[in-house]
Amino acid sequence: MVRATGSGGPTLAVVAREAGVSVPTASKVANGRQDVAPETRRRVTEVLDRLGYVRRQRPPAHRRPDLVDLVVHDLAGPRAGAVLHGVDQAAHEAGLGVVISAALTGARGDGPGRGWLERLSARGPADGPAGVLLHVKELDAAQHAWLEQRHIPCVMIDPVADPPADIPSVGATNWQGGVSATEHLIGLGHRRIAVIGGARHRTCGAGRVAGHRSAMSAAGLQVPPEYVRYGSFDEAGAGRQMLDLLALPEPPTAVFACSDAMALGAVRALGERGLRVPRDVSVVGFDDLPQAVWATPALTTVRQPLSEMAAAALRLLLRLLDGDRPEGMRTELSTRLVVRDSTAPPAA
Repeated sequence: MVRATGSGGPTLAVVAREAGVSVPTASKVANGRQDVAPETRRRVTEVLDRLGYVRRQRPPAHRRPDLVDLVVHDLAGPRAGAVLHGVDQAAHEAGLGVVISAALTGARGDGPGRGWLERLSARGPADGPAGVLLHVKELDAAQHAWLEQRHIPCVMIDPVADPPADIPSVGATNWQGGVSATEHLIGLGHRRIAVIGGARHRTCGAGRVAGHRSAMSAAGLQVPPEYVRYGSFDEAGAGRQMLDLLALPEPPTAVFACSDAMALGAVRALGERGLRVPRDVSVVGFDDLPQAVWATPALTTVRQPLSEMAAAALRLLLRLLDGDRPEGMRTELSTRLVVRDSTAPPAA
């Protein structure tokens, strides 16, 4: 697919720069991919020919493997257990083994998060991965190029950011989940409803906030700017956002937090101010992790089917290894509202 190291010819980065396109686009043209605009394909092809770029034929389709690799962001995280369960179940049904690695941090290619790449590379061609499942925050350009150059199929599970255009992913209906959470609160009689999202530009959090806005608009309700808060998907940050909301002249009577961790952080902050959930403020989360059931009160939340998503991702990876291409690059599984004890009608 890619010029061999040390062959002396131009690299894809040089081709991309000369043609005025990204490296992934240049790679698609060099490898005969069809999902490139005709004019872009013509321009890149001219540069490839002019510079004498040596194109290799794509190797035959992978045989069905005995092992696949699963890389998770953090094995100690609460979401990892659900992902491992789903992959293990689907792998057992397919007669496969799974090699598990932890990325530990959101990698930029040269920090701790690159460890999984180094471990995969160290195993060598004979024992290297036939395919990789990634449950990490994002796949950066260096990691993407490493996988592409070695023809290793990859599927992302619930990526936080949009994956590269040629990497399939399995996620959840984030927008619809945001709608159902907010509609539940509206149905209870709440009108002053705030939302605590994750990082502003992260795909999954943005979809949930957009769903909240849509449900509010459909009900004819305003969303004051101060009622929309952003941070990270953690308890401490959400707790601070909740305290800021309580300091408003007209604080909300209900909050939709875009993860269970953030919802629990909001509940803790409310308790610190002597307020009770749901008598004083109702709270809805998103994920339905085990902590949602164990919390006091038990958390009303939007169930994200992480195990099912992970199993679907493994089945999709096996299709890629068999030479099939998915009809779409994004597969979404349905979310479902689970009503427990953290929501009630607003106090009189």
